[in-house]
Amino acid sequence: MHSLKKKVVAVLAATLMVGTILVGCGGNSSANKGTKYSAALVTDGGGIDDKSFNQSAWEGLKSWGKDQGLKKGINGYNYAQSNDDSDFLPNINKLIKAKYATIFGIGYKIDNAISSAAKDNPKTNFAIIDSVVKGRKNVASVTFKTEQSSYLAGVAAAETTKTGRVGFIGGIQSDVIKTFEAGFRQGVKAVNPKIKVDVKYAGSFTKADVGQSLATAMFNNNEDVIFHAAGGTGAGVFTAAKNEAKNGKKVWVVGVDQDQKADGAYKGGNVTLASAVKKVGTAVEDLSKQAAKNKFPGGKTVTYDLKDNGVGIINDNLSASAWKSVQQYEKKIENGEITVNPK
Repeated sequence: MHSLKKKVVAVLAATLMVGTILVGCGGNSSANKGTKYSAALVTDGGGIDDKSFNQSAWEGLKSWGKDQGLKKGINGYNYAQSNDDSDFLPNINKLIKAKYATIFGIGYKIDNAISSAAKDNPKTNFAIIDSVVKGRKNVASVTFKTEQSSYLAGVAAAETTKTGRVGFIGGIQSDVIKTFEAGFRQGVKAVNPKIKVDVKYAGSFTKADVGQSLATAMFNNNEDVIFHAAGGTGAGVFTAAKNEAKNGKKVWVVGVDQDQKADGAYKGGNVTLASAVKKVGTAVEDLSKQAAKNKFPGGKTVTYDLKDNGVGIINDNLSASAWKSVQQYEKKIENGEITVNPK
């Protein structure tokens, strides 16, 4: 009898030991199974601290995760950093392997990788930000009427310029970034069609040195307000403006995607006039909530605009009269008196 008990105890001990080893190796079924509440994102070339597009997305995902009582990691929320375009698909596949239920591609450049992964993984929810993926029932396409917030940036610039010359610096010339340029031009023109708008593209969202060089040339050309839609390249625009300001020149930058007031701060002042925000974080949080409720809008295009608070403008250093003008134009766009052309 004693020997039988010893055998049973030995078998149980061995079983527990094996179970412990499996858990230690990440082999527990709950970690591999994933949950319908888990979500992750893949960045484009910018990081989650780019003070712009990707950072907004990550903050939205974190906010959702914390509201759900989740932690960063498997069965919670996470991100995969892309340093190059070639990282997109491997990063998506890495998140699929980790069983994240919903995966966001941040930026139009990731749309092909998202489409390909969605085709091969029909049970996973995918969302593409700033592009439209057609023919995939498990992909939600998220777009923003950035031409509306950019129009208001144009109004802000036109109401502020003292030289009658303003600039626009874009990252990579694409359909998405062209909406920023188009809206900005229309906003400037609405206030004063005689104001000249200089447009330059950096060819990158990650080259601050190019942004600084382009902005410096614009300031040297007597342009005193620059609106950038250039991601990390925009950091160089702020550097150029602060250098000018330190030398006594009155110049301004209109930020993008997030409130970029902090980026314009220097000892003795601030060069951020306003920020044309695109609330990517709001969209990521919204779609994550829908996915958790089994209401993910797969196969649909979801558009955010001024009216539903998906885009907007933040007053950082506008004069009272300029801000009043911006608000008046904002109301006209919201009530349909003004339609902003995205092209």
